[in-house]
Amino acid sequence: MEASSLLSLSTSTLSSLPPVVLSSQNLNHRGLFSLAVRSQRCNAGISRKSLKLCPKASSRGNLEATGVPTSVPVRVAHELLQAGHRYLDVRTPEEFSAGHVSGAVNVPYMYRVGSGMTKNPEFLKEVSAYFGKYDEILVGCELGKRSLMAATDLLAAGFTGITDMAGGYAAWRQTGLPTEL
Repeated sequence: MEASSLLSLSTSTLSSLPPVVLSSQNLNHRGLFSLAVRSQRCNAGISRKSLKLCPKASSRGNLEATGVPTSVPVRVAHELLQAGHRYLDVRTPEEFSAGHVSGAVNVPYMYRVGSGMTKNPEFLKEVSAYFGKYDEILVGCELGKRSLMAATDLLAAGFTGITDMAGGYAAWRQTGLPTEL
């Protein structure tokens, strides 16, 4: 089946379904039909995303989407954790020890060096020690910037179940969701 006919078939099929998360990890590794089942499980607050296909991949018949992680608000993130997702906290060890989401795994994406920060060169290796490529992982940091960068790197490395938590731990605390020390 040609890429264009597959895309039109998928688009017409999906238009009759409830709002669906269309992101690179879903299109690339889960298939469009399992996507609908997954989105019905945690539909609150997740809206339909636009489809961004890699032009070179599309011309070869490969419908690989670009690696842009899905971001969800903290309330939806909490629901995802209750549904079985695991939480990856990418803040520094000092930030993590001051308080974190219950059950979180800490793998810093960046470390403080002097007055700035530098990327953790072992980040992907350390994440792989705790999570499998197909695990459903919710990525969070303090405000949302580092987690978005980390989620993008994880998608590029082949992790498929990556979701970014918009607003970070600060928004989580502000909403009054459960934390631990």
